[in-house]
Amino acid sequence: MRLSGKVTIVTGASVGLGRAVASRFAREGASVVAADVNETDGSALVAELNSEGLDAMFVRTDVSQECAVKALYDATFLRYGKLDVLYSNAAVLLPERDLPIHEISLETWDYVMSVNLRGTFLCAKYAISSMLQNGGGSVILLGSPTGLVGCAPALTAYSASKAGIMGLTRVLAAAHARNNIRVNSIVPGTMDTPMNSYILANPAVREIYRDAVPVGRLGTPQDIEGIALFLASDESSYCTGGLYMCDGGLTAV
Repeated sequence: MRLSGKVTIVTGASVGLGRAVASRFAREGASVVAADVNETDGSALVAELNSEGLDAMFVRTDVSQECAVKALYDATFLRYGKLDVLYSNAAVLLPERDLPIHEISLETWDYVMSVNLRGTFLCAKYAISSMLQNGGGSVILLGSPTGLVGCAPALTAYSASKAGIMGLTRVLAAAHARNNIRVNSIVPGTMDTPMNSYILANPAVREIYRDAVPVGRLGTPQDIEGIALFLASDESSYCTGGLYMCDGGLTAV
């Protein structure tokens, strides 16, 4: 098992990409701390993993609140005494409120930024502080093509928050490379997840998005597991500061 003995935190672990990665990490031998505001699905995930004899616990966490993030790390250290991997996945997408810049409200902008960018910053801050004490680790932050190209012109705040995350990836990687702390970003393409159901539920629109992907299909949570596992494992010991595309070629054309 490729993560045997490692302690991992996965934020946004209750559904979608986070749930898939939390499950894969546990099945690869990691102890998994699943964090989310969705307590029902998060607790169900942990119960499922525990029933298989895997080591996992759930901590309800609003990543936009520093006190909640601190409590998450305190709970992790109380139980395991260290942290090896952070997979920072928690995010919000508000398609009916996140609008072109002349229409979006400051309230919506601030809310998206508080979860997506400040939440990622807080989780990375506490992760790196922890990793500095135990000799290193791996930080994996979730980006988006919307932060690289203008593929979602109506999603002003979401796109800007994801661009910020990828910038944060680079500066943290450079700052902490000599501390044996690796920081990388995974850039998923159009994923068939609950977050995107607002647009993919329409068969005609779904076909448009599918046809735009060079490999000819939408992504699934399982498509993210492999690259997340690689970046979490010691196999990626020479990889830091990278933006790893998992988008079916979407940003290549």
